[in-house]
Amino acid sequence: MSPEAGSGRWLRAAFQPAWDPGAGDPGRRGFLAPDPRARTLLRVLVSYPEVGYVLPDRVGLETGADARLIETLLRFLGRQEWLVTRVTSG
Repeated sequence: MSPEAGSGRWLRAAFQPAWDPGAGDPGRRGFLAPDPRARTLLRVLVSYPEVGYVLPDRVGLETGADARLIETLLRFLGRQEWLVTRVTSG
């Protein structure tokens, strides 16, 4: 399923300037950065079965993702202050 085709939930991050993927980023920043910390974070995120996809600036969740899981991921990502400045859900 492509990210555009899904009707699930998502988490969108605003990044520290050095990590901001910006428009047209080919995946070298944000959640897909090659930095070991970002790679570990990516492995943690995709370990959740409810995570459908990860793009440089957002995490796509399955439609049935539990509100408690979403809150947990919001808190977890919000604590990654070296990477993000804000995380929102939609």
